[in-house]
Amino acid sequence: MATQARDIPSIDTLSRTVSNSFDLSSSPTATFNSPPSSFGGLRRVSTKQLKPFATQDIKVLLLENVNQTGQAILRAQGYQVEFLKASLPEDKLIEKIRDVHVIGIRSKTKLTARVLREAKNLIVIGCFCIGTNQVDLKYAAQNGIAVFNSPFSNSRSVAELVISEIIALARQICDRSMELHKGTWNKVSNGCWEVRGKTLGIVGYGHIGNQLSVLAEAMGMSVIYYDVVNLMSMGTARQVQTLGDLLKGADFVTLHVPELPETENLIGATELEQMKTGSYLINASRGSVVDIPALVNAMRKGKLAGAALDVYPNEPAGNGDYFTNDLNSWAEDLRSLKNLILTPHIGGSTEEAQSAIGVEVADALVRYVNEGATLGAVNMPEVNLRSLTMDEPNHVRVIYIHRNVPGVLRKVNEVLGDHNVDKQMTDSRGEVAYLMADISNVAESEIKDLWQNLEDLSSRIRTRVLY
Repeated sequence: MATQARDIPSIDTLSRTVSNSFDLSSSPTATFNSPPSSFGGLRRVSTKQLKPFATQDIKVLLLENVNQTGQAILRAQGYQVEFLKASLPEDKLIEKIRDVHVIGIRSKTKLTARVLREAKNLIVIGCFCIGTNQVDLKYAAQNGIAVFNSPFSNSRSVAELVISEIIALARQICDRSMELHKGTWNKVSNGCWEVRGKTLGIVGYGHIGNQLSVLAEAMGMSVIYYDVVNLMSMGTARQVQTLGDLLKGADFVTLHVPELPETENLIGATELEQMKTGSYLINASRGSVVDIPALVNAMRKGKLAGAALDVYPNEPAGNGDYFTNDLNSWAEDLRSLKNLILTPHIGGSTEEAQSAIGVEVADALVRYVNEGATLGAVNMPEVNLRSLTMDEPNHVRVIYIHRNVPGVLRKVNEVLGDHNVDKQMTDSRGEVAYLMADISNVAESEIKDLWQNLEDLSSRIRTRVLY
């Protein structure tokens, strides 16, 4: 039996109503206002408040101390938000995830197929970080779960960390600081350099590489970069044709590449041998990109004058005394080296970056839950329609995620055929396709049958109806 819609208490004057009729994935309503018109006399049209057909209150689980900005945006929607500071081991995560519709994580939480298989109500995942390798993206897509991240919000923070490490390595600052903490005064200049006039080699010239390039040139450095695609340079930076060319020409090499099969051990014994004797290596990308034992050997031989690592193949799930050989077999060898800066994956850990990430990902989650928009999704086709308005009171938004097989549009349009399709957009990505349509002249009593007819199609992955 269907029950009456019930109100969620108003939060910051924003009230929302959700239906508790059927256990289906959909979304609560939202109140939005169109921006004021810049032309006098034009009527301002309010966006229609969409509400879901048949779902319980939207439940959100946030792990790993997601920034307060993201929490506030989600709570303001009237969602039920549970917040935890740490990640969870797999078995506990499975218990928690079973009844949630939205989960927000950072880099430590692993959303494997085993975990996602238990998340029957889950419709969307928010990665409040750059990477998404901690999520089984293919399984999520095949089960109608969209995944969003924040690929660019911490670019400046990472670039500034790298700049600071370049200077610290060149001046052996960390070694001198540790010595003085132990009471040893060791004023030396041997092996200490200015960075002005030196060459920085950037591997991966994306958003971080771009910003780093500008900062380095401002300090008087020359910049060369290597990327698998041809990219326009910033300032006087110069693209080189091969990784080997960069390694041979750079005094400092910094890595900014994604974690892919092609980038695993991108810098190994062969590549380290190609670098200049007395040069420096910085990795603030992914832990799998550098062969750590090979790096240890290169530094012990004096091939490299220093290195800085912010990421590692295996990282602890929480803070504590965990960076030992139990975690990575080479940890103690690594820790014994001189002029080596080790930081605990803090490249994007600034207040500014985390706040920006919180806003970007939370906004994407709200748009997806409330409107079905997939702009920015990493595992779904990007589909969006303009908002419905209050002048369209009998309109319904249909979202149909389906297997990408022939004949689906014909069958879907047969289901929608008794109504006028005002707007429709569909796109595919691999095995999964995403269709969104706004249809008019739909009575509320017809919505259940409309939803059920779409659910009965053999191509169906997930059906959502907002009205």
